[in-house]
Amino acid sequence: MTGLVDPKDYPAAAKFTYLDAASIAIMYEDAAAAVIDWQRDLADNGTLNFDEKAELAIFDALHGAAARLFNAAPDDIAVASSATELMSSVAWAVAPGPDTNIVGTDITHPSTIYPWTRVARHTGSEMRWARGEDHYVRPDDVIALIDAQTAVVCISLVEYGGGQRYDLKRLAEAAHAHGALLVVDATQAAGQCPIDVAGTQVDALVCGAYKWLCGPFGVAILYLAPRLQGELEPGLVGWRSHKDMWAFQADRLEYADTARRFEFSTMAYGNAAGLAKAIENLVEIGVDRIFAHNKSLGDALIQGLEARNAQIISPRGDDERSSIVAARFPGHDPADVARSLGQANVMVSLRKDFIRFSPHLYNDTEDIEMALQALDRILG
Repeated sequence: MTGLVDPKDYPAAAKFTYLDAASIAIMYEDAAAAVIDWQRDLADNGTLNFDEKAELAIFDALHGAAARLFNAAPDDIAVASSATELMSSVAWAVAPGPDTNIVGTDITHPSTIYPWTRVARHTGSEMRWARGEDHYVRPDDVIALIDAQTAVVCISLVEYGGGQRYDLKRLAEAAHAHGALLVVDATQAAGQCPIDVAGTQVDALVCGAYKWLCGPFGVAILYLAPRLQGELEPGLVGWRSHKDMWAFQADRLEYADTARRFEFSTMAYGNAAGLAKAIENLVEIGVDRIFAHNKSLGDALIQGLEARNAQIISPRGDDERSSIVAARFPGHDPADVARSLGQANVMVSLRKDFIRFSPHLYNDTEDIEMALQALDRILG
């Protein structure tokens, strides 16, 4: 098997055996160029090219690209500098009250759930935790926590540690049956597995750019279901939140009628241009193809790891798998293994007591074989 991409589109992949997209992916070359070109033009020309009309339209390409990625409409998309900003803004917008609860998992990344924990401390809402066992949470345990007082179920579509992937439609149905919202962090999922917000009936979804989307730092996207766009008042508000952002009326705040009311601030706009390019490339290749490609690489990696007596932590069933393969190496210090792999030019992540491998569309079977050969030398 070969990679899905032209090597010139991800030139850094030729320098390493890079299996670390779950941490930071290799950026799409045209995305990096778009970021640099925008910044260079701004430095050289100021408002000559980046005038008020250009600033008004700066997110249009990203709105369109993200809508295609998620099966949404451009008006359902908002842009900000980070997924944490967007999640925090949604959390304060919902602000569940003292007689409610918020359901999450204790294996999720802190940035997914901390905004809700902070809001719960302020409002008196109860935090309910589905407890994980060895980096895995039983979906039934999440659903069992949902009741008539549940306001929000907040999960990471793919858990950052072991790579567990949830059935969004099932969780949305369980949440909606009790009048709760399903809020999703897709930072570890978007770009590596298909996401259909219309089909699954997700209420809100946030996503950072620098992992599986192969985009830059400093930009993130929000999907907000149409039925909520006129109801929620953003927790973070700025001049771009106004329906006419150039009105500059300090004594009157009228929100945009779409998800764009969650766009609140000036930012490093070139990053949005870069992310639009990165997403357009993924959509053109096809996320279904990327998911199948990554799964094949994961199969080869798992087979090779088990032949070397590794313990696989990641789920094995197709309905819960992602592109993340997490493994322990009994009898070996995981920090030593990770360090030695890095010295062998194999890029992976050390996570607690295991190694996380995360191949992506620019990898091929040769990369997997290189990693396994390096492990043979390290493990003896």
